[in-house]
Amino acid sequence: MMKQTMKKVIAAAAAVMSIGIMAGCSAKSATEGNESTGDKVKIGMNMELSGAAAGYGNQMKQGFELAVKQINAAGGIKVGDKKMKIQTVIQDNKSTTNGSASVTAQLTAKDKVSAIVGPATTNDGTAAIPNLTKASVASVSPSATDPDYTLQKDGSVQDYVFRACFNNDLQGETAAHFADKTLKAKKVAILQDNSSDYGTGLAAAFKKTFTGRVVSAQSFQEGDKDFNALITAIKAKDVDAIYAPGYYSEVGLIIKQARQAGVTVPIIGSDGMADPKLAQIAGASNTNDIYYTTPFSTKSGETNDVAKQFMADFKAEYGTDAPTFSALAYDSVLMIKQAIEDAKSTNSVKIAKALAKIKDMPAVTGTTSVDKNHDPEKPIVIEEMQNGKVVAATAVK
Repeated sequence: MMKQTMKKVIAAAAAVMSIGIMAGCSAKSATEGNESTGDKVKIGMNMELSGAAAGYGNQMKQGFELAVKQINAAGGIKVGDKKMKIQTVIQDNKSTTNGSASVTAQLTAKDKVSAIVGPATTNDGTAAIPNLTKASVASVSPSATDPDYTLQKDGSVQDYVFRACFNNDLQGETAAHFADKTLKAKKVAILQDNSSDYGTGLAAAFKKTFTGRVVSAQSFQEGDKDFNALITAIKAKDVDAIYAPGYYSEVGLIIKQARQAGVTVPIIGSDGMADPKLAQIAGASNTNDIYYTTPFSTKSGETNDVAKQFMADFKAEYGTDAPTFSALAYDSVLMIKQAIEDAKSTNSVKIAKALAKIKDMPAVTGTTSVDKNHDPEKPIVIEEMQNGKVVAATAVK
């Protein structure tokens, strides 16, 4: 979901370098993990609050803080026969892999948190893994979508890495099924963000699943403004739909320029489009027959009481409608709360084991279970936009 502007090799190098930060930890700490004492449980946040991904990170911080505020107002988290309130330790990784590794070391070794929410991006999350593993402290990322994020190189699961969002493969596959079965598309053009693993991964999953013909596959880069040449090439192919996995900043312009060029076919995208700024950039009159996959919809409250309450509370707290990234961060806190209650402990090792066993947990983004790869199992939503407004949301199980 998040922008991956740095190469994975940089993330890996930063992660290896960061291991030295944890050299002072004892073997006992790595084995037994961290445990909160007294009447408070420490939960950290390792988040992109400045830098390239700050727009997403600050939305997540709002969801995180709202969840903590509400849990504490209700008395805290039930740990065995007592309740413990949450003490937060929030750190800015500055949207860098080095920063993420360093923040993880501080949160786990110095602050002794029992669990962490974040980071937002796959690259920053990957850089945190060596220090999470060394300290035996689990992290729940609201939005790291690379399919391999929660897995080791041999395919086995990372014991201390979880996420609240869908991976790219599921989104791409769902979009392809939607194009096939709902739109009845036979010929599709793909316009993918080639500057990120996010865009390329989604496009690959779509191509693998779509049963029709991909008659045009073109790419763009983060920050591009003029897409008219790409759109002209697509127009000549007489396609039934366009798949444009990317972020609202670029896809909004693609929608605007496509409609101005007379291309009226449905445009399908991904959760990077799930932001009110999409319609602002594209123009409301151009934002017709737009569909995208997302874990959260403004229509979710019609069928999900947890989402309905969250949206009302978020509006009261911040004065704006709740964005997807805030909802995912809120659910990340709920996952940690559920794990602590199930484990009846604030011990980080026990929390990680309980996170892996979450089953049918009520959540804003849908009833959630955790699978063997530490991915969430819950309905994925396809939103439909007409005239700049979300007019329908269909849950796909």
